[in-house]
Amino acid sequence: MGDTSAHKFELLVVGGGPAGMAAAASAAERGLRVGIVDDNEKVGGQIWRQGLASSPEPEASDWSKRVMSAGVIFIRGRVFHQAAPDVLLAEDGDSAFKLEYDKLIVATGARERFLPFRGWTIPNVMGAGGLQAMVKSGLPIEGKRVAVAGTGPLLLAVAAYLHKHGAKIPIVCEQASWKHLLQFGIGLMNQPGKIKQALQLKGELAGVPFSPNSWPIAATGTTALESVTISRGGRTETIACDYLACGFHLVPNIELPLLLGCRIHGGYVCVDNLQRTTINNVFCAGEPTGIGGVELALVEGQIAGLGASGRNFEAQKLFRQRESLRRFASRLNRAFSLRPELRNLASPDTIVCRCEDVRYSRLKRYASWRSAKLETRCGMGACQGRICGPATQFLLKWEPESVRPPIFPARVESLTCARTAAAAK
Repeated sequence: MGDTSAHKFELLVVGGGPAGMAAAASAAERGLRVGIVDDNEKVGGQIWRQGLASSPEPEASDWSKRVMSAGVIFIRGRVFHQAAPDVLLAEDGDSAFKLEYDKLIVATGARERFLPFRGWTIPNVMGAGGLQAMVKSGLPIEGKRVAVAGTGPLLLAVAAYLHKHGAKIPIVCEQASWKHLLQFGIGLMNQPGKIKQALQLKGELAGVPFSPNSWPIAATGTTALESVTISRGGRTETIACDYLACGFHLVPNIELPLLLGCRIHGGYVCVDNLQRTTINNVFCAGEPTGIGGVELALVEGQIAGLGASGRNFEAQKLFRQRESLRRFASRLNRAFSLRPELRNLASPDTIVCRCEDVRYSRLKRYASWRSAKLETRCGMGACQGRICGPATQFLLKWEPESVRPPIFPARVESLTCARTAAAAK
């Protein structure tokens, strides 16, 4: 997609998923010098993880062609770790990089939310999207028994994908109630495209039990997972399985906007009609502004790219479509909101912070995320609180109080580069 030797851009996009691709293509087609930085080797993000050429989604191929023909420079395999005004600091396996920009679009997507329960750290208890990604990367799943549990549309999509690749799905457990699911379904009546997707998933999962009002309460096994115990309609049931694919909806990746000083409200980045944040030259699109799915991410990405290009009138033509998709996203998030009973899944000896081996009983002694970090090192391991942070937000109603660099673990050489860049400002 171009030469990466020069690292100065009129527009830099962080994240190569649907929102990032739409933003980059829209801006590059209007004449801007645009770069996308992403930690994956292939553009497409988690949703099109195998790469655009192999994706069955027509949209993936279309956006791939637009990104390439527009001359967008793809900076692959780079992990950003710090940010300063108009500069993003990143590294790969060998070198540190300074990426300068006039304008920035954050399209960092989202990750799965995990809730701790007894045995959730046993091998083969995995995130639903994480297991799907591993299968896409070559993990053999044919003939394996995979229980799927948690909440949100991702569960059905993952179950259908695994089922198609030969996995045996004994059950799909959805924590949402029949009432909430029915209300959500009624809301789809004026969206034939969504109904078509739902019917397609239903057909692909023919014969697979789907159980609302259900969630995992314990996983058991010696060296690896052997069974999962679920609460199903108020009764417990144990199901033998080789894998548990588990995820409780999504959490936006907002560490970079926080580090840049963008305003956050309700866990999401605040943006105006053009997707501009409270930092004038920083825009944001996709899941960091609200969990809404691929279609909304693509529209927001286009608006952000057009806004960054000064094409406000063109961007306005997409406002109505964005508003419709946002209404759908709002209904979706209400339907799959977490029920309070899930706060009782963790027992006192359940590990909440896997990196630092911190148990629930220790965390309950503290009143805030900050005090728990200081006393227990919760959130200070390799994942930097990306797993235990959202879990404690739900379990203990804590809010993260700050984000400090490096956002991801970085080498000493990269930190030295960061110090030099800061001194040059």
